[in-house]
Amino acid sequence: MRLATAAALLGLAGLVPAAAVLLGRRLVVVTVRGVSMAPAYLDGDRVLVRRTARPTRGQVLVVERPALRTRWPSGPLPATAGARTVGRRQWLIKRVVALPGDRVPEAMLSTSSLGLRGPPPRVPDGSLVLLGDNPQHSVDSRHFGFYPVERVLGTVVRPLRPPRARRPDEASGGRDGAGTPRS
Repeated sequence: MRLATAAALLGLAGLVPAAAVLLGRRLVVVTVRGVSMAPAYLDGDRVLVRRTARPTRGQVLVVERPALRTRWPSGPLPATAGARTVGRRQWLIKRVVALPGDRVPEAMLSTSSLGLRGPPPRVPDGSLVLLGDNPQHSVDSRHFGFYPVERVLGTVVRPLRPPRARRPDEASGGRDGAGTPRS
């Protein structure tokens, strides 16, 4: 699918009630639920996710929700998975704070239940450390430990803001600012 075609479809994505809409096999539109990434991303925000991007420190990722205290219910999502398969999984949005080979961040050491002692260990190959921007309201690597790279859906490219609503004073000389979209 050409990027221009994908961009044209983004205008229609709001009409689909699903949390994720697949645009080709490389771009996904995901609706944020919850406040774990506030203030960067708020409940109800939509973000464009690139499935082929490689994670780097500081990037925001959409990742499969881990099964706490149990095994994963199914194998990793295939790169060729279609919209139905993507939509059947549960997803989280988190920020990468450490990559394979990096030292485990202090935030994870001090609050995790990993029972780590001694000098800070390194993040194992094939794993990431992910944290929410709003730690009081985030379930992340502090709770579930290292996160497998194979469970990453993709990297957030940018937020998808709704078209700027016209304020009443712009349209007809109205006096109040009602209808201004939140940023």
